[in-house]
Amino acid sequence: MSLMGKVVGLGQSPLLTSLSMPYSVPQPQRFSLSTVPANQSKRGHGGTLILRRSHFTAAASSGSFSSVPEVAPSTGTAPPVIRKRLRYRKQYPGENVGITEEMRFVAMRLRNINGKKYTKNDDANDDSQDSTLEEGGTSESESNGDELDTWQPSMEGFLKYLVDTQLVFNTVERIVDDSNDVAYAYFRKTGLERSEGISKDLEWFRQRDMVIPEPTNAGVSYGKYLEELAEKSAPLFLCHFYNIYFSHIAGGQVIAKQVSEKLLDGMDLEFYRWEAEVSELLKGVREKLNMLGEHWSRDEKNKCLREASKSFRFLGQIVRLIIL
Repeated sequence: MSLMGKVVGLGQSPLLTSLSMPYSVPQPQRFSLSTVPANQSKRGHGGTLILRRSHFTAAASSGSFSSVPEVAPSTGTAPPVIRKRLRYRKQYPGENVGITEEMRFVAMRLRNINGKKYTKNDDANDDSQDSTLEEGGTSESESNGDELDTWQPSMEGFLKYLVDTQLVFNTVERIVDDSNDVAYAYFRKTGLERSEGISKDLEWFRQRDMVIPEPTNAGVSYGKYLEELAEKSAPLFLCHFYNIYFSHIAGGQVIAKQVSEKLLDGMDLEFYRWEAEVSELLKGVREKLNMLGEHWSRDEKNKCLREASKSFRFLGQIVRLIIL
């Protein structure tokens, strides 16, 4: 078998050369012009380089062809893919329930700090609203809890407590009613409002020639703080909102009982009366706040828990007015 090749020169007269190649064609190799002896090359018309069969034979015999190295197929298996292990963040106490449950654990932690041991048995009755109120309620009067059974409240101190508490409730309810923030709209007319009831109680004392004092620094500072907070962050303000009512409903009941027995001959004040079952009213507020809390970031929730601690401290300062 022969292979016909044409080498066309750059001049006007093309040169045709017939090359006879062996049948057995070697593997393709890279050919270098430097392997052709200079004395055996010829130039055609126009400077065309003419190669003869002897040229290829000489180059092949001298081993001047640079062959392309062959890559042997890999017989081993691919290394295993190491997947990065996923790490899940540890949940905060009560996080699976909602932000209000997280705040309740904050109250329990404050209770421990004041020397009252909190154990897992305290969570046995979490499904019971009454037991929850009793546990969390000590946050308002936790520093005075054991003293309430032995202390003798003064009428002057109790009136200061009522005046400061009225200031706090007035501030909270006014902010919620007047704000354009849609988050506050969920907490209007909840049935937990206390301003009107306290006003009636203070008027009752006034009619009996008792001097109604001005708000103390404890109430004024907390009211101012709430107004500033409401402008900055709705989530943080609403945490105070919930804790104020929560603490009053729970710890306030202890105060009301002691004051009624020792100062008012068993009379119940309007401040501690509700038109509906108070546990159900608080439950409705709790569910709404938990619903909103689902849309808060973890950072906002952490800030909220810090505000819960501040709320209990502010309220504790007001409660201490009764026994000072």
